[in-house]
Amino acid sequence: MADDYEVDDYVRVRVTLRSGTNAWAYLERKDTAQHLDVRQWLRSLEVFAGPLPDFDPAAAPADPVELFLEWLREAVAAGVPDPHAMTLSTIGEDGGPDARVLILKNVDTDGWQFAVHSGSPKGRQLGGRPRAALTFYWPLQGRQVRLRGTDEPASAEQSAADLLARAPSARAEVLLGRQSEHLTDAEERDRAFRAALARIEAEPDLISPEWTLHTLVPSEIEFWQADKGRLHNRLRYERRDRHSPWVRHMLWP
Repeated sequence: MADDYEVDDYVRVRVTLRSGTNAWAYLERKDTAQHLDVRQWLRSLEVFAGPLPDFDPAAAPADPVELFLEWLREAVAAGVPDPHAMTLSTIGEDGGPDARVLILKNVDTDGWQFAVHSGSPKGRQLGGRPRAALTFYWPLQGRQVRLRGTDEPASAEQSAADLLARAPSARAEVLLGRQSEHLTDAEERDRAFRAALARIEAEPDLISPEWTLHTLVPSEIEFWQADKGRLHNRLRYERRDRHSPWVRHMLWP
């Protein structure tokens, strides 16, 4: 940009608008410095700081569940915080992406399990568009696992058993049934929670029929191992449907 100069706390710069017209813009100097400092600060943060494990895709097992559980156990042993936490990505009712972090409930040959309230945004999204993605990230080892597939709700009996296994406070939160609604009064929330908790204590077998256990049945599972030289090792398992065998492909970084 030409003809830039500083006066007091402002920087005047000449910019070109989309119409092609030249105009002057005045930026606060402290805002400009802050913007540059954030960029420099982010670039200075070290990634993959510690030793990274080896990963030979050619030696990976034929079953991705076996490899996932191996990586999960290694993350637990390495002290990764909340290693069973994962990002659930869904398709919003407006067609846009949505995401949040949940806890993995189980994994077996059927798929990866988690639970949600059917009336919550994610519950409604899964009901309307039963496709989703899961992402696990274990930074101490520079590892990601990414899954894409279809969502299948469990039976009412299985969902009830999952809910009854939760702590009373967690079950009380489910009974509120107002997840993600606008909250104008924290005291109203606290009163409703105390009332729900009292119901749980009075009726230990009380359940919420909206609580639903889900299984992501994957069609793709990628295992991503970071490399300090950026030649990351990526292995993806693919299949046409749950009855087809898995096929493995290495991917470019």
